[in-house]
Amino acid sequence: MSDDMGTFRVEIEIENPARPGERRTLTSVLVDTGAELSWVPGDVLESLGIDRYKTWRFRQADGTILERWIGGAIIHVAGNRTNDDVVFGEPGDLVLLGARTLEGLNFRIEPVTKRLVDAGPILAAAAF
Repeated sequence: MSDDMGTFRVEIEIENPARPGERRTLTSVLVDTGAELSWVPGDVLESLGIDRYKTWRFRQADGTILERWIGGAIIHVAGNRTNDDVVFGEPGDLVLLGARTLEGLNFRIEPVTKRLVDAGPILAAAAF
């Protein structure tokens, strides 16, 4: 995908919740609101000691189905952090920052400037 078609890339850091302080930096990660989960190279997650705990099935844009392992990680982006499930990417898979991670970070996409920006106050139930 070309960056001139409304997509953009960011730098992220991945951390194992069980081993705080040790992080891996990933550059040029594609921001993809069409992907539910974030996809990270499996070897990066393994180097941090992140455990695989479940397999999920994913449907690609061309209709094919992939099966991949997921595990829990802390994702750091632009000064914010969140805990989320991440996909153990295999060779040839894209490295993606997905919609669920963006929501956890409380970011929204500013399409004109191709940046992540604060999404503002989070909705909460009102007490009556």
